[in-house]
Amino acid sequence: MVHDLLFHTLLLFGILGLSMSLIWVWRQRHAATSHATTRATRRAPGHKPFLGLTRKSSCATCEDRAQEQGKASPTAPSPMVPIRGCPRTVDTQHHFCPSPRCDYYGWVGLGNVCANGYPSGGRWRQLQCVACRSYFLETHGTPLYGTHVAPERVVWAVGALAEGLGIRAVARVFEVDPNTVLQWLVEAADHLKVFSQYFLHDVRVTQVQLDELYALLSAVKDGEVREAEALARLSPSPHWVWVAIDPVSKLLLTIDVGERTVAMAQWIVHQLVQVLAPDCVPLFMTDGFKEYATALLTHFGQWVQPSRRQAMGPAPRPRWMPLPQLLYAQVVKSYRRRRLARVSHRVVFGTLAAIEQVLAAQGWHINTAFIERVNLTIRQHVAAVGRRVMTLCKAEEGLHQQLALYQTYYNFCLPHASLRQPLPEPEPTYGNGSAKCWQPRTPAMAAGLTDRVWTLRDVLLFRVPPWPQPEAL
Repeated sequence: MVHDLLFHTLLLFGILGLSMSLIWVWRQRHAATSHATTRATRRAPGHKPFLGLTRKSSCATCEDRAQEQGKASPTAPSPMVPIRGCPRTVDTQHHFCPSPRCDYYGWVGLGNVCANGYPSGGRWRQLQCVACRSYFLETHGTPLYGTHVAPERVVWAVGALAEGLGIRAVARVFEVDPNTVLQWLVEAADHLKVFSQYFLHDVRVTQVQLDELYALLSAVKDGEVREAEALARLSPSPHWVWVAIDPVSKLLLTIDVGERTVAMAQWIVHQLVQVLAPDCVPLFMTDGFKEYATALLTHFGQWVQPSRRQAMGPAPRPRWMPLPQLLYAQVVKSYRRRRLARVSHRVVFGTLAAIEQVLAAQGWHINTAFIERVNLTIRQHVAAVGRRVMTLCKAEEGLHQQLALYQTYYNFCLPHASLRQPLPEPEPTYGNGSAKCWQPRTPAMAAGLTDRVWTLRDVLLFRVPPWPQPEAL
């Protein structure tokens, strides 16, 4: 009997002790949650408005461009109208005279270029400038100029590179030397970089998403290094791929390689300003990288004179404030044990109501899903940034060349499934196949930069003028 009473007494004390322990743990967790909520509420952007900067952040590229804007652009000569002979049947409106001594040098659509047949039975047509009487081939200034290889072979090899094959793999497929494929890539990349700069200007968009890639993502996923350790190791690395797209038209606005620093963020935003129309201020959405806010404020800001708070004393200093129409939101992701634990949204510039109004036109919410999908596409099409591959570039210049090829191929040559439009009437196809019901569209077509799907051959044969041409021409 005594043993039973002692047993029940100890059991009662054990239950009371366990209850007290559970109550203590619950109070500790509740206090921590309340403290975190209060801390987040205090740091919320809506409760603490941006007061502005007394000094504007400098952008070295903007300062250099301001000095170059003082130079006067060349004036276009008067158009030439043929008054003799038969009407011209060969379209030469997209060609220009390559002679710097000619008054019509670099100007297209002025009627000074005419066709002159195929010299010695070659594959390329010869053109003549009527003004200076000089002759040149239609491939002058393109990667196919002066090559002794069949142009189809060069185009197919460059297309294979654009689809994600490495240089050595392309060399094995086309039975050429890897150095030959590398030379084709270098020449094509230089041409396509100028091609993109010629077409990508005065673009009007409503949204822009920015992000950057790093190469140790597979190692982080496998647990070889931690997330924080990888970011600390890769931050000074020059092999970060910076990307900016329009999520509506899927247009790849800019892509570059550099360090993950504020200077590189300034350079990326500066490239966006050159691509966008002068009065276009879209909604920007990025990850939690804080240097984007500094870069956006530098290029989309203005000086504002604060009002006086008292009648006496010196006037307050002017503040560099964001433009009233600037909207910027961040998608902050928190990881725990290499897994996504929480996703929060942060409004940096503007108001949440204004941002939601812009996104409501597409039925979206604050997200960076489209730029994340483009990141995966880049890893599939650019061999140098793929995961677990043996095609890494030895130098930064090689990565620049592959990215320049991919940007033009993605914007002008690769139809996007989400951008296609139904045809008014189905078009019959050859053979026993089903009728064609959809019109393919590329991001450049959706953005209004072109009206057709370009082939890689047409892009490589396009002669880019040395300066932008007026719309009247």
